[in-house]
Amino acid sequence: MFSQKQTASTPSENNLRRLFVLRIIAIVGQIVAIAAVTYGIGMHLPLNLMGPVILLLTAFNFLTWLRLQKPIPVSDLELLGQLLVDIAALTALLYTSGGSTNPFVSLFLLPLTIAAAILPSRPTWFVAAVTVSCYTLLLFYYVPLTHNGSELQMAMSMEHGMEGHNHPGSGGDFGLHVLGMWFNFLLSASLIAIFVVRMAGSIRERDRLLASAREAALRNERIIALGTLAAGAAHELGTPLSTMAVITHELQQDYADNNELSEDLRLLRSQVDSCKSILSKLLDSAGQNRADELSLVQVDRYLDDLIEKWQIVRPGIALTIQRSGPQPVPQIAVEATLGQAILNLLNNAADASPHCVEIDETWDDKQLFISICDQGTGLGPEAMANAGKPFFTTKPPGQGIGIGLFLANATIERFGGTVRLTNRKDGGACNQISLPLLSTVSPEHS
Repeated sequence: MFSQKQTASTPSENNLRRLFVLRIIAIVGQIVAIAAVTYGIGMHLPLNLMGPVILLLTAFNFLTWLRLQKPIPVSDLELLGQLLVDIAALTALLYTSGGSTNPFVSLFLLPLTIAAAILPSRPTWFVAAVTVSCYTLLLFYYVPLTHNGSELQMAMSMEHGMEGHNHPGSGGDFGLHVLGMWFNFLLSASLIAIFVVRMAGSIRERDRLLASAREAALRNERIIALGTLAAGAAHELGTPLSTMAVITHELQQDYADNNELSEDLRLLRSQVDSCKSILSKLLDSAGQNRADELSLVQVDRYLDDLIEKWQIVRPGIALTIQRSGPQPVPQIAVEATLGQAILNLLNNAADASPHCVEIDETWDDKQLFISICDQGTGLGPEAMANAGKPFFTTKPPGQGIGIGLFLANATIERFGGTVRLTNRKDGGACNQISLPLLSTVSPEHS
């Protein structure tokens, strides 16, 4: 059961679990070190002070184990708190056992290294400041170590009338040695905070890029799968459409004297011919090279043609258009798929707001911005989170299959553009499209 939970854990949960295990190792190491110093070297340690610190640290680790059993997300702030507890326990143990003269003082680097590996820059620098401050305080305030009843002034003597307090300049050569240890720790802490943070940041950036690449590859696989299905469906639909065309033609001849039925058959025949024409264009465009299809068009003319084509299909939609941009009008490289993507977004807006659709078109020398807004009810949190995913739709059953927005996003991104879906403050939703442009058209072509 534990292994299954660990596999499903997030990176932050795994980091907290590693801290729990490291703390167990630290507690065992502290007990072994105290026993070795006390009974092996014969050095007197204040066990009445050190014992409670180790017991409190053990109790805290037990609480950490209980916390790991709960499915609560682990935040960076919680990890920072865990490290600060370890620093506080280490400081208390060092204070009771020689302070900065204790050879284990370099253990301050351990929580700093962990912070640099798992936390962002600011919390890591905070841990660095805390460890350096604790080390600095231990230069002046600590309980001196004793051996066989006599105090060992390992770092600084208590001469010149300074009772109970030491300073890092006294004690002769050994005082300089302790001061050098402090400076070395300060330098090491700074280097760890600088370089390890950058390395961890590079690793996080690499993971982000890998995740983006995997997402793009998955999206491309879905597009290829949809294209394959569309090509297969187009090929299979050709035969029944041809059969329907033949039958309707025969029925038109058989019932030529029935005006009402003949009119219905004529309409049915025109719809079948329209379907066959759409399939033919689909198969023709699928067999062409994309580079051959690209054409350069002025932005205003291209948008006028698209809107005119769309209004033929959706004649009952009231359309409000605002347009602005410098002259001469720049050009855009287009193909059939880009126009279809924009038409899909226009259709989505018309489905959400049949009475009115607003289009705002602006451009500069480098970018074209198209905002397609409806006056519908807008999108809820679930729809905003899943919009653009394949086969997700907010339309009633039978009115959409949820690939229009997905294909529109993929097509516009393939042209180097972006699509951003937002809710309007006064109701409705907006699709904001950004597309790169070519250099401006020369005056003689404008």
